Amino acid sequence: MSASRRRGDGCCTPILVALAVLACAWLASGCGAQSHAAAGGGSVAIALDFTPNPAHAPLYLAARQGFDRHLGVRISIIVPGSGPNTLQLLSAHRADIGVLDIDDLALAQERGIAVVGIAGLVQRPLSAIIAQASIRRPRDLDGKRVGVSGLPSDVAFMRALINRDGGHWATIKPVTIGFAAVAQLAAGNVAAVPAFWSDEGVALRQRGVAVREFRIEQYGAPVYPEVVLVALRSTLTHRREAIIRALAAIARGAHTAVTQPGLASAVIAAADGNGDRKLIAAQTSALAPALLPALILHPQVLARFSAFETRTGLIAKPLEISGGFDFSLAPAALALAGLPASG
Repeated sequence: MSASRRRGDGCCTPILVALAVLACAWLASGCGAQSHAAAGGGSVAIALDFTPNPAHAPLYLAARQGFDRHLGVRISIIVPGSGPNTLQLLSAHRADIGVLDIDDLALAQERGIAVVGIAGLVQRPLSAIIAQASIRRPRDLDGKRVGVSGLPSDVAFMRALINRDGGHWATIKPVTIGFAAVAQLAAGNVAAVPAFWSDEGVALRQRGVAVREFRIEQYGAPVYPEVVLVALRSTLTHRREAIIRALAAIARGAHTAVTQPGLASAVIAAADGNGDRKLIAAQTSALAPALLPALILHPQVLARFSAFETRTGLIAKPLEISGGFDFSLAPAALALAGLPASG
């Protein structure tokens, strides 16, 4: 599920604008442009895909606990404004690493943008149809109202899961609700929404709303990394050592988030500022197991993910795997951090 439709009560602009801006900036800047920081170490700027949330705990722990400085680098985190701007920040060389939903990485690749997947941040699918408790399976949504944000990816996701379960999307009544999935489902205005089980699903349960979750891996999808870290090819050429050091610190942050969820939720609550601390703690606890194994990406897993998403129409063309990912960075970072590659 794309970053643009995963936050139930937030407000994001579609990633398409970002892709267009990046494409123009990439052509103008050329392949050899160097990032703002020195190549060997120094500062590594990381652009978030959305406001601070538990998926970002490894990044914040790496910076706040000093894991980065211990490894000879300093991580700075850039929080987006009114919408996701990861790709613009990368293109302008204001960020060295970006956080992207894997679907958004696929979309960037389709448009020929030289952004490369370098590590897994959240290692399990988070996408789900979240429905009223009376809905026992996706095909029970036939003839009912379902909420969608207005982005085409919502419809593609819902159609794929409902039809795969034997339902008939043609009978569904999509209702555009923007990014108010939690409020609309809680009010009973719609029977289901596409959302993240670790985010909106937890939020609804915190409100005492009884719901059912139909997770994408229950309907044919492989277990794949939902959220990935990315970088421009030029950054990997000029700042490889710094990127490895930053990833090593993030790996330590991931392990700390799992072993010390209280610390992780406190760090995210502080970064978010206005967040519900009880909700953030619950979401952090729910998400923590998906942060491991830290960093590692597997070509075979990505190939299965690509095949599923292409077959169901969630992406238009297969993910570029051999040239679209750098599989050497994560093992190097884990070795530097003194952590096992298996989790």
